[in-house]
Amino acid sequence: MKMLLFDVWALMVLISCSGATEELFEVSIWPNQALVEYGQSLVVNCSTTCPEPGPSGIETFLKKTQVSKGPQWKEFLLENITKNSFLQCFFSCAGIQKDISLGITVYEPPKLVILELQPAWVAVDETFTVTCQVPSVAPLENLTLTLLQGNQELYKKNFVSLAMDSQRAEITINVRAQRENDRCNFSCHAELDLSLQGGTLFEGSSLIKVLRIFEFSQSPQIWVSSLMEVGMAEAVSCEVARVFPAKEVTFHMFLGDEELNLFPFWEEDTVWANATVRAMETGDQELSCLASLGPVEQKTRKPVHVYSFPPPILELEESYPLAGTDINVTCSGHVLTSPSPTLRLQGAPDVPAPGKPAWLLLTTREEDDGRNFSCEASLEVQGQQLIKTTVIQLHVLYKPRLEESGCPGNQTWVEGMEEMLACVPKGNPAPAMVCTWNGVIIDLEVPQKATQNHTGTYCCTATNQLGSVSKDIAVVVQGLEKGVSSTIFVIIIVALGVGVITVTLYLNYRPCKVERRKLPYRQTETNKEEESQFAFQQAEKCNSHNC
Repeated sequence: MKMLLFDVWALMVLISCSGATEELFEVSIWPNQALVEYGQSLVVNCSTTCPEPGPSGIETFLKKTQVSKGPQWKEFLLENITKNSFLQCFFSCAGIQKDISLGITVYEPPKLVILELQPAWVAVDETFTVTCQVPSVAPLENLTLTLLQGNQELYKKNFVSLAMDSQRAEITINVRAQRENDRCNFSCHAELDLSLQGGTLFEGSSLIKVLRIFEFSQSPQIWVSSLMEVGMAEAVSCEVARVFPAKEVTFHMFLGDEELNLFPFWEEDTVWANATVRAMETGDQELSCLASLGPVEQKTRKPVHVYSFPPPILELEESYPLAGTDINVTCSGHVLTSPSPTLRLQGAPDVPAPGKPAWLLLTTREEDDGRNFSCEASLEVQGQQLIKTTVIQLHVLYKPRLEESGCPGNQTWVEGMEEMLACVPKGNPAPAMVCTWNGVIIDLEVPQKATQNHTGTYCCTATNQLGSVSKDIAVVVQGLEKGVSSTIFVIIIVALGVGVITVTLYLNYRPCKVERRKLPYRQTETNKEEESQFAFQQAEKCNSHNC
């Protein structure tokens, strides 16, 4: 009976102790809030207050490894965590099991932020697209994306409403292009705020993209003559109007396959390029201009005709004939001219047929010295009449002459005035002049004050390689007569006073007149020697031709 009572008491004590143990032991987990970067690991510690715990551990779908343990705790390593999950930590004590849960949040910072502009070059008033995307980021509900133009906010978006398991974020907006948008900087900024989950703020930014705006609605215009002469430099130009930005337009110009060297210019919305072209082959060719701006190219072509038309050939049978010599003057077309031009020789009585030369038989006279002959060639090319002219000068050799008009035989000087002997010879080669008075050679280039002693006869001789000629010149020096009445004297004085202004003006202009009058005489000794040698050579040439 006593034994039975003891067993009942022991059972009651055991039951009461078990209840007390269940109520007294606890289970805890560390950390109590888990925030893990995508693909990383987490160490979890499970512990209990039970003095002698029974079976214990964690339950999870993640890869786990127990790394350490104690009498009342166990530590586990969770590896390669890639998605949000929950785990339970459990302990049993005296046959009673308790557990605790831990939620694991996986995050991925916005390490890569991509901005795209489509297209990179946009025509004015056209629409372009700005796209920002973050290929991998979590959790999306904590992400904010902001599109920026420079420092100005264009668009902002958060992703609270998206599914939690999505790891890709993207926003897109359309914008109409204006000129002021040219060269604007666009960027995208991402913020992942995990401060409410016990984390921090993660930020990421895209590379800056530059938008280009252009306007290029008109084709280039080529400015060039439709006719070009072979071998001759010709200015050409290519122009584009209403273009933006004008200074960034590039040109390429070609004559056939040959690229030209260009010099570009621009002003406001107009740009042009100048070049010099030299065609080396005759015939029909093409001049082309390619203008480029960003992704746009415009090309214009213009036909040109290249012709050959050298000046006509004008020939004198003899360049320095003696007066009275018969010479032929011939005007002919150049062999490179095609088709043959029509020729006209000045002074020729008839116009020859196309392809035939023009000629003139001339008996030279002294008056022909210095005469110009012209040969004119005309050619029709592509409906346009072209004219080329060649000019040549005839030099006729003749003996010196002292004509009355240039060398008066009677000359009057005024006593007290600066005077020079006036005698200009004619002849080719230019004659050398020597004048003497009383056996003394007179300097014809230096004026002298006239006196009564200068009255007399002077002898002047003009000489060139063809001969010489002499002439006597009588000079009379006039002075005031004695016994002039007082009335005449007063009149003279008044006249002189009135003529002061006239004399002053005369003196101002007189040096020019003197220079002009002295020019035929002012020849240096070197020039005289050269002319003498030249005339002598011409004379010998004439003698060799029996002229």
